[in-house]
Amino acid sequence: MDEIKVMLVCGGGASSGFLASSMRKAAKKKGLMMDIFAKSESDVDNFKNEIQVLLLGPHLKYLEEEIKERIAGTSVKLAVIENAIYGSLNGELAVEKVLQMMEV
Repeated sequence: MDEIKVMLVCGGGASSGFLASSMRKAAKKKGLMMDIFAKSESDVDNFKNEIQVLLLGPHLKYLEEEIKERIAGTSVKLAVIENAIYGSLNGELAVEKVLQMMEV
């Protein structure tokens, strides 16, 4: 399997950074090749042609439709992270979500 590039988005990129770190540990433990990083919502346009998966923090659900429009024409898969995963910084569940989105 090729490396999966995953971008997590929160307001400023800080809180999602903790989840990204947890996800990197979980992916490594499973032997998966994933490049997981956190950025702010304003960075979506800069990375939309480099990523396969875009995960939004639950508090940004209101931006989901706007971001869908911004990534239109790309192969990026978009989802809002569930509160339970985001709030608990559960990297294992977040990685599972990515794998489900990629149908791996």
